[in-house]
Amino acid sequence: MSPILRKRRILAFFILLLSLIFIIIGNSPNSVEVNRPIGNIDKIVTSPAKDALDRLIVRDSAMQADYSRDKFGSDWISVGGCDTRNIILNRDLVDTAVNDKCEVVSGKLADPYTGRAINFKRGADTSGDIQIDHVVALADAWRTGAWQMTSTERLKLANDPLELLAVDGKANMEKSDGDASAWLPSNKPFRCQYVSRQIAVKQKYSLWVTQSEKDSINGVLSKCPGQMLPSP
Repeated sequence: MSPILRKRRILAFFILLLSLIFIIIGNSPNSVEVNRPIGNIDKIVTSPAKDALDRLIVRDSAMQADYSRDKFGSDWISVGGCDTRNIILNRDLVDTAVNDKCEVVSGKLADPYTGRAINFKRGADTSGDIQIDHVVALADAWRTGAWQMTSTERLKLANDPLELLAVDGKANMEKSDGDASAWLPSNKPFRCQYVSRQIAVKQKYSLWVTQSEKDSINGVLSKCPGQMLPSP
């Protein structure tokens, strides 16, 4: 079997596993019930990013005192031995090697946040070179509406491929929990795609934006007025 065909079959397998993850989450009982309009979190409308941004509610951030990462699940979901981190690594890296534990052990990333090429090798001292970023930081999601969601919905958000990108570890740490008003990728050509993905996530999960966040995103989109939302 050619390397290209093998890569395609592995990626198709990982996508199938992630689909199973979402089916399991969707059929899991909710541990928290909150009465509020959450919208249809299974669908996203592909449209110009600017139009979608204008449809988002603008509101101040909520208090973050009771936020914790565990509110979105304590770790990546795993089905059939493959967890979300490794599924995203296999999606975003090229020339990947995968072991019999469904772990990506090596590959190459064209990092969207810095524009650098990163050679990845799994290991205690090297795995952190590439991290999986929640494009809408989970703390920001919490502040802008996720505190109202059920635990099942938050778990789904945290493992949604739309919300996840493999990126340079240092850049991800610098971003921390900032929204677009606090942090943007240093790789300027990627900024339009970055904010459009944030809009898509917030639209899908009925999260709001702050005024300063919206102003920053509008500033980015002014340089790419035809930018579309990413496909789900």
